Amino acid sequence: MLNKEHTVSYVLTLSGSPAPRSRSTHLLCLAESALRAQGAAVRRIDARELPAAALMHASFDDLAVRQAVELVAHAQAVIIATPLYKASYSGLLKSFLDLLPQRALAHKPVLAFATGGSLAHLLALDYALKPVLASLGARHLLDNVFATERDMLLVDGTYAVTDAIKHRLADAIESLVHALDDAAALRSLRDGRRMSNERPAQEADLFVR
Repeated sequence: MLNKEHTVSYVLTLSGSPAPRSRSTHLLCLAESALRAQGAAVRRIDARELPAAALMHASFDDLAVRQAVELVAHAQAVIIATPLYKASYSGLLKSFLDLLPQRALAHKPVLAFATGGSLAHLLALDYALKPVLASLGARHLLDNVFATERDMLLVDGTYAVTDAIKHRLADAIESLVHALDDAAALRSLRDGRRMSNERPAQEADLFVR
């Protein structure tokens, strides 16, 4: 369970799927529900809902784009979900990531979800997406979750997720929660040390007066 401190901020989820309903977005929805059950606030960016012209031309002055970039900047952690095509992540996701400033993902745990037709697409996470995330400052890349079409069959209008994928997803969310708790504990320790260092200076100032 997340510490109460995390409720003042949020985990950002980013969907790079061009479709309103997709396997990768469904994984994101499951993750969001799990995080909220842990007490986390969650914010979502659907890249497909951003203005297409602004993404295509990298229009940094577009209001929707600026707001999305700000959401990334202030998030405690980021979860990115994308379908994989031809051994690469979606062009829509690439267009959005290209808008982020250098080191936009620094000091944030980052978790990647991806879906593809077969396990042959899995290498795209390591050789295509992760280097880009690292170039944006991501140093704490958690173990990704990858699902094939067979792992998420469409049954009666909904995706039936296999137990194996559910377990991987649960493990990934648990790792993310632990990372956030560790970061919160480190911040508290640093704040305590800073206050301890400031107190003698304040006392000395009072003595001089």
